[in-house]
Amino acid sequence: MARKTKAEAERTRQQIIDAARQVFHAHGVIRSSLEKVAQAAGVTRGAVYWHFANKAELFTAMREHSHTLIEPADRLVLSEDFADPLDAVEQSMLAFFRVLEESEELRQIFEIMSLRCEYVDEFAPVLHEVNGPCLEFLGKLEIAYARAREKGTLREGMSPEALALDTISFTSGVFNNWLSSQPGDRLRTEVPAMIRTHIALRRR
Repeated sequence: MARKTKAEAERTRQQIIDAARQVFHAHGVIRSSLEKVAQAAGVTRGAVYWHFANKAELFTAMREHSHTLIEPADRLVLSEDFADPLDAVEQSMLAFFRVLEESEELRQIFEIMSLRCEYVDEFAPVLHEVNGPCLEFLGKLEIAYARAREKGTLREGMSPEALALDTISFTSGVFNNWLSSQPGDRLRTEVPAMIRTHIALRRR
């Protein structure tokens, strides 16, 4: 059998990741096996093991793919295209929930991470990795709020560090409510208004 080219190997790898997302979402991570993933991907179990040492490694690859989908929204938070850094924060948050609404792939990944995975045994170390992007966003929020204070658009007497923590808590709560609700529910349809109100309370 001819050896696969690098491009073919990458296509197979992505095929396995896509299949894993479908299997994890349908059955939950704990009840899913690499054999089920192989069957869904239309490859041998050996092909799965050639790309991924275990289920946790495959889960991580699936999770990392979500970064590509939300990167444009994440990039907005420190964008200098906005005269007011508070507008950048607001647009970043709005863009995140907009892509969450539009992308079935992203929704499935987040539902798996939040609702269909138990972070025990081999997945215990993965929890720290899952929280990594949230901590990175926290740091960016601190910078954005500090910039707003420097520009005089931040309400007086407010600490950028405290505001960043508050925004992370707010966003996490809205995100969890969004995932646990259904299309058309107020916990989804009112998200843009909630975000604008959240930022308005910070404006001078």
